Amino acid sequence: MSYTAPLKDMLFVMNELAGLAEVSAMPGCEDATPETAEAILEENAKFCSEVVAPLNHSGDQEPSSWSDGRVTTSPGFKEAFKQFGDAGWQGVQHPVEFGGQGLPKLLATPCIEMLNSANLSFALCPLLTDGTIEALMTAGTKEQQETYIANFISGKWTGTMNLTEPQAGSDLALVRTRAVPQGDGTFKLSGTKIFITYGEHDMAENIVHLVLARTPNAPEGVKGISLFIVPKFLINADGSLGERNDVHCVSIEHKLGIKASPTAVLQFGDHGGAIGTLVGEENRGLEYMFIMMNAARFAVGIQGLSVSERAYQKAVAYAKDRVQSRDLAGSAGSVTIIHQPDVRRMLMSMRAQIEGARALAYVAAATSDAAHFHADPETRKANQAFYEYLVPIVKGWSTELAIDVTSTGVQVHGGMGFIEETGAAQYYRDARILSIYEGTTAIQANDLVGRKTVRDGGAVAKGIITQVRKTAAELDGGDAQLKVIGARLNEAAGALEEVVDYVVANIKGEIKSVFAGSVTYLKMAGIVLGGWQMARAAAVSAAKLKAGEGDVKFYDAKLATARFFADQILPQALAYRTAIVEGAESVLALSEDQF
Repeated sequence: MSYTAPLKDMLFVMNELAGLAEVSAMPGCEDATPETAEAILEENAKFCSEVVAPLNHSGDQEPSSWSDGRVTTSPGFKEAFKQFGDAGWQGVQHPVEFGGQGLPKLLATPCIEMLNSANLSFALCPLLTDGTIEALMTAGTKEQQETYIANFISGKWTGTMNLTEPQAGSDLALVRTRAVPQGDGTFKLSGTKIFITYGEHDMAENIVHLVLARTPNAPEGVKGISLFIVPKFLINADGSLGERNDVHCVSIEHKLGIKASPTAVLQFGDHGGAIGTLVGEENRGLEYMFIMMNAARFAVGIQGLSVSERAYQKAVAYAKDRVQSRDLAGSAGSVTIIHQPDVRRMLMSMRAQIEGARALAYVAAATSDAAHFHADPETRKANQAFYEYLVPIVKGWSTELAIDVTSTGVQVHGGMGFIEETGAAQYYRDARILSIYEGTTAIQANDLVGRKTVRDGGAVAKGIITQVRKTAAELDGGDAQLKVIGARLNEAAGALEEVVDYVVANIKGEIKSVFAGSVTYLKMAGIVLGGWQMARAAAVSAAKLKAGEGDVKFYDAKLATARFFADQILPQALAYRTAIVEGAESVLALSEDQF
């Protein structure tokens, strides 16, 4: 089966939970009306399902290949990417002045989800280009913006992010790539970068690398890193492409998943030096790169949601088709496996986590829009803090659950799930990278603890928990179904508050104990905040059903899925609380030589 975009759920979340009407009322977002959003999503869904999704399995079977420094992408990718650029999909959220559509992040997010559901490997190229655009919009000169951004948006050029080196993974203080000033405003770069997504390919005229490097007199550590633009082909004064720059792909990686996406090893400066230009000020490169990384981290969280959705659709189709065994309640013959209770449990678990992750991510996108566009400065500030708290959760929780959801998808298929021809295994393999690249789950958790919880004494976290409790209290006045959901949510919110208090109180005296539970805290926050959005969805659905409005089957299913989340997933927060607050000693109990 191919991919069918869950447009009804996307629009429900955008309109009822993320507040699309409120976003479209902000200055600069007026074009993002609900009617426009629906039209754009429908068109994007058509493109993704008809053009991009059919290349997913074939790309896995015929991955990108390297020969003599050149990379040939999987059959069909080059043509699909041209259609992607020509249709304007790269520019949905980017400025109109450079050829983009200038639409808010809330509207761009479901488009990103659909592209990644259709083909995770293909979508990685636009993802990195999005980050490049954001970095140049923030730190680039006017000339750099005018030279590069329109070409990125049109799809003529693509962008990459070059951080990692053989000796410098997460610890960027170890970066050794050198950038020597030439006296004419340019620098010559030399060094090796690894794990560069779409660092070389045949889908665009030029590939523009954003590269972290050190100038000769730079201070040691992360404070001495600068950011440089290093294009594959140099740019002439009239904007045309010039001679080949001294950056070359010496190999691509052979990977567990996302095989169609070329992951390059790039060598800079083996033949005299790669010409680069500085972005912003010297020694502030990591600061600028974090702009790109934060954009990428949110997008990778959407990737987790996307591949989970694709795996769920595959599992449901198989469960409705596969005939095996009799119904437990008694039947004359065999039935399809969707009649079996444990298969229902697995499918509901997949569905509930996907819907919770989607709702949380879309709400995060709306808070980002409010942080940028709201007329009131204090509201912008509050939403920025809210968004920054959510980013590591969207990235970490959504990618961790993707591993579980895609694994469950294989399990639903039984032995056939282990066979490559069914396609279920590809989603599992593809998902495995998501909790690793753009910052591992532990790095996201470190960020959540250090920058997003401890730095303000837990103020933002506590403020969010207050909102969660408010939703729980409002459900207490509803029907019996809503009361149960509200009660479960209130319990989970209390457990999360205990964890926030523990983290803030013990960060100085028991720092290793706090970080022993950091990933568990991140997962717990995802579950509680995802459960919060599902509870809000339940309240809306119950009201619609009571009023007799809209699609009864959709709202009934939404309410049932929210109840499943409350019954089966939210209680995990209570166990996580115990593991974090009372379980650190056992994590650290063994000495190094006991392992």
